[in-house]
Amino acid sequence: MLVARLDNQGDVLLAGPAVRAVAARAAHVVLLCGPRGRAAADLLPGVDEVLEWNAPWIDPEPEPVKAAHVEALVDAVRGRAVDEAVLLASYHQSSLPLALLLRLAGVPRITAVSEDYPGSLLDVRHRIEDDLPEAERALSTATAAGYPRPAGDDGRLAVRHPLPDISALVGAGGYLVGAGGYVVMHPGASVPARAWSPARCAQTVEALAARGDRVVVTGGPDELALTARVAGRHGLDLGGRTTFAEAAAVLAAARAVVVGNTGPAHLAAAVGTPVVSLFAPTVPAVRWAPYGVPTALLGDQQAPCRGSRARVCPVPGHPCLESITPADVLAALDALAGVAA
Repeated sequence: MLVARLDNQGDVLLAGPAVRAVAARAAHVVLLCGPRGRAAADLLPGVDEVLEWNAPWIDPEPEPVKAAHVEALVDAVRGRAVDEAVLLASYHQSSLPLALLLRLAGVPRITAVSEDYPGSLLDVRHRIEDDLPEAERALSTATAAGYPRPAGDDGRLAVRHPLPDISALVGAGGYLVGAGGYVVMHPGASVPARAWSPARCAQTVEALAARGDRVVVTGGPDELALTARVAGRHGLDLGGRTTFAEAAAVLAAARAVVVGNTGPAHLAAAVGTPVVSLFAPTVPAVRWAPYGVPTALLGDQQAPCRGSRARVCPVPGHPCLESITPADVLAALDALAGVAA
């Protein structure tokens, strides 16, 4: 079996319940993913093999289409003698280009959602409501292919365990152990329109520290200046210091995570940690909010950017997120603590 999800880490994590459904009835599962989702693919339960390929109709910064690149995928799939494929994609993406390439590779049965006429490219053309959470959309596609959620599976996001030992990262100063644990602030986002301002993030870290909370600030190796600014003198700066699996462990040990609509929000959900979601409405929250964990959704969901899929905020001042105050975040964290209790 081949399951495909070709975009980012968060998207791959949201495909997890569908992957497990397929894996429950398949002898071998190959997950086809893009380079931006590879780290998450390596953590998904049910995956036996990861095949990485950069899809030029999915990647936000695509390379020119070249015959050799396309032929490499066709050859790789043909060499694995794939019996069946389930293609997972968001409502604004087409699975038909990939279906065509898999047909050329000899895949005899293919299932995908398609609003466009698929001709002979699909054996199962799945139709679905637009306003489903992304994880449920993917699972419904697997079900349409004949792979429903297995008995005993809760349908939530998950990662492989055990996760790495992170005591060397957060054990010092009592961050890992002690009353109340710690809060993670993740200030970055893969899309600028979905990020809360560094100033607001830094103010929130200060406010949390002032009331006695410990704060860990996370980010990638290209966000070192951002995480240093946000952590300041009050937070533990882990910017660029964790692998994806270590980041999962840091989130798993947290009391809660404050994060925008970006991959670590879904990683927090996959390790069962409550989320304060700073959610810009450029995409619908019903589809993309953290799935299956207690969540406090902050941000003006009726803002003018609603549904625009904008990568850069089209409204001066970024009001959908900048209207959120540190006091709002502290109140949301307290509310989540009550839910968790």
